[in-house]
Amino acid sequence: MADEALTDETLESARWKVFGERTLYDNPWVRLVKVDVEPPNGKRFEHHVVRLQRVAIAAVMDDADRVLMLWRHRFVTDEWGWELQGGIVDPGEEGPASAAREVEEETGWRPGPLTDLLTFQPMIGMVDSPHELYVANSATRIGEPPDPEEAGRVDWVPLGSVMELMAEGRFWALGRSWLCCTSWLTGSGRLRRPGSLGVVAA
Repeated sequence: MADEALTDETLESARWKVFGERTLYDNPWVRLVKVDVEPPNGKRFEHHVVRLQRVAIAAVMDDADRVLMLWRHRFVTDEWGWELQGGIVDPGEEGPASAAREVEEETGWRPGPLTDLLTFQPMIGMVDSPHELYVANSATRIGEPPDPEEAGRVDWVPLGSVMELMAEGRFWALGRSWLCCTSWLTGSGRLRRPGSLGVVAA
């Protein structure tokens, strides 16, 4: 097996060396840098990297095997699609608190206890954007979303239709993290097992 041939020495020989970085652009939401690197072939160069803020995402389920979703237009790609609730973790804020806040702000629903499911980097080749995914098995309606422009259309989508929506190209943005989540859910929409999986490229 190829995996059996891997040793600490061979793995270390495949590591990229990092000598430092310089900032080209910086604001509270995004930082563009050039990183001084040397890949295993020894050809040293500067690699563009985008560094984004830490993000918390929530997948909120109910007793009817549905997941709370947003149907939104995204101007960046000029597309409509379903997505989960999520956003930047504020300074000093814990991930679960941030995910719960985003759910309330974007949907008008307050999630029940949130379980840390996994963390991942969706574009790890040249974008540093840590995402944390949390799951709740209940929610309470507290009112209308405070910002309708942020909410779009709020709806409970049957869990069984999620894969079909993805195949049709109607499930994207934060919703793509569902690819990391579905194998951790039973057919009843309840958590099979909690915990974090470390960094996964989605």
